[in-house]
Parts: sequence; structure tokens; C-alpha cells
Amino acid sequence: MEKGILVVISGFSGAGKGTVVKKILEKSSDYCLSVSMTTRNPRPGEVEGKDYFFVTREKFEQTIKENGFVEYAEFVGNYYGTPRAYVEQKINEGKNVILEIEIQGAMNIKKIYPESVLLFITPPTAEELERRLKDRGTETDDVIAGRLSRAYEEAAGIDEYDFVIVNDDLDRCVEDVLETIESAKREPVRVKAFTESLKEDLKKYHK
Repeated sequence: MEKGILVVISGFSGAGKGTVVKKILEKSSDYCLSVSMTTRNPRPGEVEGKDYFFVTREKFEQTIKENGFVEYAEFVGNYYGTPRAYVEQKINEGKNVILEIEIQGAMNIKKIYPESVLLFITPPTAEELERRLKDRGTETDDVIAGRLSRAYEEAAGIDEYDFVIVNDDLDRCVEDVLETIESAKREPVRVKAFTESLKEDLKKYHK
């Protein structure tokens, strides 16, 4: 069975990355979402074990001690982490595992899994980002201001990603993401086992 790959999707809070991921999962059974663990409170409509594993700070820190995360980070006062066992199991089953994580975690993933694909999703303008955050209606003005300030800091890390996708039109963005991932899967770093085998087979023809 062909292994899946690790797809890291990041973006500013309010960029619409969660909606993009949801659409990808609806369109293709080749993808699955790695459910993260977090210490933040659930938002309206979020489901335990589907959107996140919601835990106490004590439980999260215990999991850190047990080396149970591929990556974890603290963001706006809360922990977020990716459970290691789930990710590796799904990749071995042939699934493309999507990690929706922050920049700090994405950089750690790239070190551990250099064949992973890192995508950064962004709205077309900073003004559009502010509008989307306000339209959510779930956070105070102070929290929104904090997220916009954080976005400025995060922008410094965009160059570390493999691809940047603008989320202006949702359907187009989803297609762009899927096409980009399929192309990336054929890059040499991600088909190394195949190319090494091919080179070995070609030895018999070399004079």
C-alpha cells in the first residue's frame, strides 16, 4: 500500500483555513484530519473528538512529558498539539493527513517530517482579514486586536512554507489546494523510495 503524506495547513486566524479543510474532507476520501488537542474552550458547534480534544492544562502538560505530541505550541494563552500515534497510523494506512496548525508547530513538523507539504492560506488583504474576524461575532474587540497583531508577527514566517494560497473565492481556493498537493506528491523529496529503487534497477544498464 502506498503511504499517505503529511499536509500542514496554516494561516492567520480568520483566513478561512478551517472551512477550506472541511471542504477538502467532503470532496476526497483520500484525506483525513488530524484532530488536535487543546486547552482552549470549545466554540459554539464544536464537537469533542471531532474538532478538537478539549483537555485541561494539566492533562496537556502530562502528555508533553510522555512525548505524546508530534508538535505542540502555545497560542494566545492556550496550548495546541498534534497527537503522534494518530498521525503515523493514518499515513501508514495510505491517508493524506491534514494538520491545521500554527506557524510555530508547522516549522517543527518540517524538521521531523521533511517530506511533508506546508501550505499557508491567507485572505487577499489585511482589511479583509479584519472584516472576517469581526463578522465571526464570537470574540471581543480586544481579542480581535490581539489576533491581528499576531497575524503581523506570523507574516514573517510565510517564506518558510512550500506554497501560499489566497482564499478569495472558497471553491477556487479548495481546488488550488488539492491541485497543489497532488503536484507536490510527485516532487523528488516525496517519492524518494521510488527513485532510489529506479536508480538501483538502472545499474545493470550502466557501462
